[in-house]
Amino acid sequence: MTYSERSNDPYSNVAPAVTTTPITEYHDLVRWGPIFAGIVVAIAGQLVLSALGAAIGLSAGASGAAAGTVGLGVGIWAIVSLLISLFLGSWVMASACGPMNKKTAMLNGTILWATTLAVSAWLLASGVSGTFGVIASSAGAVVDQIQAPDGVSLPDPGAIVPDVNAQEAQQYAANAAKAGWSFLLGSLLGLVAALIGSTVGARKPRVYT
Repeated sequence: MTYSERSNDPYSNVAPAVTTTPITEYHDLVRWGPIFAGIVVAIAGQLVLSALGAAIGLSAGASGAAAGTVGLGVGIWAIVSLLISLFLGSWVMASACGPMNKKTAMLNGTILWATTLAVSAWLLASGVSGTFGVIASSAGAVVDQIQAPDGVSLPDPGAIVPDVNAQEAQQYAANAAKAGWSFLLGSLLGLVAALIGSTVGARKPRVYT
């Protein structure tokens, strides 16, 4: 006769706890391939949106709109188009990557933002011809219509302006300071847009049981 011994432990029939561990997809955190793809999308989007803004601004100026109103609209659209293009570029970058957490996605989005900013500054400084040059020239034509306060026109950087009095110098400095603050604000907002786009497009890491 065979005897079976029963356990007195009340928890002997409880199933063991199930633990999940995220699968590590990559050894490195920065993925330059998707970042380059996002940069191309961001710059292309910026070119298209800038062309749209320049066309609308020139059309408004040709129809007799006030120069100050046209200049304000062009400035606002420049910031809005920058935010849209960086969001799209970061979203494409994160979508092209493998599964990763939000911290890694934001890291890659920050690198995309910085690289896009540097490439855009280089394109503007080097005067690239072609589509970008046409758009830049159109935008410059709109900006040339904008006048400083009290009707004093902004000077041409390539021309020598003689006999600039103290009041005009202060107005030029104020306009330059306004442009600098606008660039800083637009750059920081662009960083925020890139971070949002990267977190929205990031795929969550898979887990196994």
